[in-house]
Formats: sequence, structure tokens, C-alpha cells
Amino acid sequence: MKYLFLTLIASSLFFSCANNEAATTGQSNSDSAKQTQTMDAITDSSNYTSIQWIDSIHQELGKVQEGQVVEISWHFKNTGNKPLIITSTSASCGCTVAEKPEEPIAPGNEGIIKAKFDSNGREGMQRKEVFVTANTNNNTNHQLSFSLQVQKK
Repeated sequence: MKYLFLTLIASSLFFSCANNEAATTGQSNSDSAKQTQTMDAITDSSNYTSIQWIDSIHQELGKVQEGQVVEISWHFKNTGNKPLIITSTSASCGCTVAEKPEEPIAPGNEGIIKAKFDSNGREGMQRKEVFVTANTNNNTNHQLSFSLQVQKK
């Protein structure tokens, strides 16, 4: 009886671990497929489209008080005939965090690149860049920027 009980516990643990591994593997495969699709959009020129920046790619934001978190956005439109895929956004320094749309932008539709700048400890004139990689004709890399004057508290 004692051995039967131990066998049942051991087998239930085994099947529990097997189910968790299968769920994790399924998730990894899904993420891997999405990542492969994203990279194909950049490397395969048949997937290229065009982008129109509705807002100026450089924005002058004026003056802010030190310690403020400033939000910036750049609106764009997919002017091509393929889905526009923003594969990555990054900023020129750690004080700025950029965000991209997670889903492809259909032809004719618009999207937004957002950034947040933390002015804490950044007194004086500031110019920051946001780098965007997308499946666009002629150039897959785009540079956005903003300037502002951070005033001491």
C-alpha cells in the first residue's frame, strides 16, 4: 500500500512537470514565430512599405522644470501597400524611454511612436534622439529627436 501511494505521487508529479514544460515550449514557439516574422519584414525587401511622418521628426519642447517627466509623440502614416512593422525603438540615453506600436500598421492607417524623458538631474539644454527601425523602402532606420531647456527647480 505504501509503495502504491508513493508511485501515485511520483507519477502525478511527473505528469504535472510534463504539462508545464509543454505549456512553456508552446509559448516559446509562439514568441519565436513572431520574432522570425518581424525579422523577415526587415530583411525581405518584398515586405517593404513607406512611411510618412505627420509630425516633424524634430520637436522643440521649450522649457520644463527639472524633475518633470516629459512625454513626446511622433505620429506617422503607412503610405505603402504592405503592413508597416516597427521592429524596434531605442533612445540615445537612459533618461529617455521609447515605445513602439506592437501590432503592424495596415496600409493607409496611422500610428504613434512615444517617448518619455525624465529631466531629473538634467539641467540645461537637452537634445535627445529616438531611433526607429521599420520595414520601409530606401532606409529601414529613422531618427527622431527633441530639444528642450531644463530649468533648475
